[in-house]
Parts: sequence; C-alpha cells; structure tokens
Amino acid sequence: MQIKVIITGSTGMVGEGVLLACLANPNVAEVLIINRKHLDRNDPKLKELLLPDFSRLDEFKEQLRGYDACFYCAGISSVGVTEDDFTKATYGITVPFAETLSGINPNMVFNYVSGRRTDGTEQGKVMWARVKGKTENALMNLPFKAQYNFRPGFMKPIKGQKNINTIYKVFAALYPLWITFLPNWTCTMQEVGQAMINSVLKGYPEQIIEVADIKKLAKL
Repeated sequence: MQIKVIITGSTGMVGEGVLLACLANPNVAEVLIINRKHLDRNDPKLKELLLPDFSRLDEFKEQLRGYDACFYCAGISSVGVTEDDFTKATYGITVPFAETLSGINPNMVFNYVSGRRTDGTEQGKVMWARVKGKTENALMNLPFKAQYNFRPGFMKPIKGQKNINTIYKVFAALYPLWITFLPNWTCTMQEVGQAMINSVLKGYPEQIIEVADIKKLAKL
C-alpha cells in the first residue's frame, strides 16, 4: 500500500525529520509540505504549498483532496511566550487547521506532535503542557478516520537534517547514554517518522503515543 501525506512544520527539526523519513520510505508515494516559507529541497515525491496564513487553508481545498494523512509538526517554543500567545499559536492555529482538513478528507489520519508530559487534564501548573493537552483533546473529537497525538521526548536527528537546535546536537553525541539510562525519554527521529507512517498503514490501539509507543509502532 502506498500513501499520500501532508506535513506541516518541515522547516523545523521535527517536521524535517519526519519529511526525510517519508521521502525515504517506499510506502509513501507523495508528500505535500505546507509551510509559511519555502523549503529548499527537491525530490520527485515532494510538493509544496506556501501558506503564510494557516487560517486560509480552506481556499486550497482542491489541492488537499485525496491525501491519506496529515503529520502536523508545526509549532512554537513556549519559552518567553505568554499563555495567551502560546494558546493562539498552538490551539488557535492547529485545531481550525485540522477541522478544515477533516471536512475535506474525513478518511484521513491526523497525527499531531505534542510533547512528553503533556497534561491531558488541562489542569496542571505547566503552561505549555496545559495548552498542548487542550489541543490534543480537541483533536481527538474531530471526525477523522483516526487521530494520534505523538509525545516524543528527546529525539536523535536523522542523518542529513539541517534544522537542528544546538541542544539536540549535544544530545545526539550523548545518545548512547540517554538510551541506556532514560529509555522512556529517548527515541530517534527515524522512529518518529516510521511510527507516523505505520499509524496510517497499520493503525494503533491508543491515541496518545508516548515514547514507548513510538518505538513499538515504528517496528510494526
């Protein structure tokens, strides 16, 4: 089986890693990246939709039909950001984007990159965790074929990635130690990408995908 996927956030670390995993996978026939700015990458599988304002997604319905999955990897850091601004950039953009896609492709699988220790109760003290939890909960109620929330911890980048934060470069060098002593906090970008692909091809019984689930799903 071959699938067609949409990826957001491919100019960031997670999105770029998922994109590389998809381009290298023979089960992925086509990838449409939706970005605010152009990504300088060429591949026969790759298409690009430049969309500076994600709220205008519904203007491109015909270009979005027929896709099997969306891997939503776009997002911002919560560092130095107020809760109101972080909510607008996270819940306020992600959920309407997903709502629009669910109306165009209801048989789609929608995967959202959240974060380890996201607070699904929406009551915790950590701001980003509450907002991510609120976003996850809203997405799980949308009428997709399936919807999964990925909660990766530290991720080892895929070889060839360009958009890597300094902290992840250090982490990659120490990966053998992390995987030995904190296995439930650690996975690779290759595992994240493969797990997303397998969630479409094979499904998974849980909607919340923790690090252990990412590793299990990547091996299916």
